[in-house]
Amino acid sequence: MTDALPGLAPFTDVNAKLAVIEVLMYEKGLLGPTFDVHRFCAEQLPPIDPEGSGWGAIPEVLAHFAALPIPGELLADIEEIAMDGGNRVYLQVAPGWDGEDDLFDLRSVDDLALLPNLRKVTLMGGTRADLEALQARGIEADFL
Repeated sequence: MTDALPGLAPFTDVNAKLAVIEVLMYEKGLLGPTFDVHRFCAEQLPPIDPEGSGWGAIPEVLAHFAALPIPGELLADIEEIAMDGGNRVYLQVAPGWDGEDDLFDLRSVDDLALLPNLRKVTLMGGTRADLEALQARGIEADFL
């Protein structure tokens, strides 16, 4: 998914975008309105059962977040990302998710270059080479 409009952050990895949304929407309150999966599902026609997706992502919710515009200027407010199975954004996308699979693992660290003030990151997924690439940029990086 890429955001092609000027001024919007051009993400290519939806899981990187979800990690950014966690910080901007749920931690800092800078991106809103705050998404609520139950309200969103009730407003769909026909309504969606948010508990009916089992352990997986609700496709409509994932599509909503993938399409969510993030103004590029907000990215400077992110100094730390902590990807964790308990992050609120993940429980919005997949309310029944138990954190025991790779559903939200980072596929690429490339999008993290969009965050000019990123100083620390805890990754779900990725490779040793990803950690080294982040560390070479002066970012404290480790796996969850």
